[in-house]
Amino acid sequence: MTMNRMKKTMFIALLAMLLTSCAELLTIANQVIVTQPVAVSNTENIAGLKSSLDVGIEKAVGMLSIENGFYNDAVLKVLLPPEAQPIVDNIKLIPGGQELVNKAVLSLNRSAEDAVKEATPIFKKAILSMTIADATNILFGADNAATEYLRKTTYSDLSVAFSPKVKESLGKPLVANVSTTESWKSLTSAYNQVANTPVGLIAGLKPVNVNLEQYVTEKALDALFVKVAEEEKAIRTDPVARINDILKRVFGQLDKK
Repeated sequence: MTMNRMKKTMFIALLAMLLTSCAELLTIANQVIVTQPVAVSNTENIAGLKSSLDVGIEKAVGMLSIENGFYNDAVLKVLLPPEAQPIVDNIKLIPGGQELVNKAVLSLNRSAEDAVKEATPIFKKAILSMTIADATNILFGADNAATEYLRKTTYSDLSVAFSPKVKESLGKPLVANVSTTESWKSLTSAYNQVANTPVGLIAGLKPVNVNLEQYVTEKALDALFVKVAEEEKAIRTDPVARINDILKRVFGQLDKK
């Protein structure tokens, strides 16, 4: 073999080795790129948290706005306001008192069920405009961290926006063609009449006066937050509950904890 031919053979062999090494390096680089996920940005985390609340309020409204959504829930059922406890304690003094109480409680729950139907757009607006400064701490916080952040930052505004809806529902004839406002007046009027008699005064009975609109507004909002928190926990702990891509991407980070 001549010197030139030997040089040519060695050059070809070296080139083949270099090309093979480059190909292997390229394959390894591609594998690294594929297997190393791109970090989730703070903007994405914020979007994911808001999406979880958005999904939560839709499900909360769906559960609470049906008939008996409140009434049959042992935890969220709307009972008489605490200020009305004297009525319960002295029910025997009121003609037909227990029936009046039963009607009032049912009416309160029917009004709450009716009012929350209007909650979705009110909550969605609050969620959309909510500023989240530290999404990471919320994301890696408690199971209800996003819900509690929403409550802390928007409760007053939600109450103001939701109150007219509650007032409207209280005025609807939802039980036996009688409104909650009327049922409540029948109950409290009957008791207050007794409380204002000489016998009532001697017994130390005091008239009952309650801002019913404010009471039902608070009970309805609190119930919605409870249900939103339940949904947030489901999204955090159960991948099946992550119904869109942003939820899967953001809350998927929790699976690695």
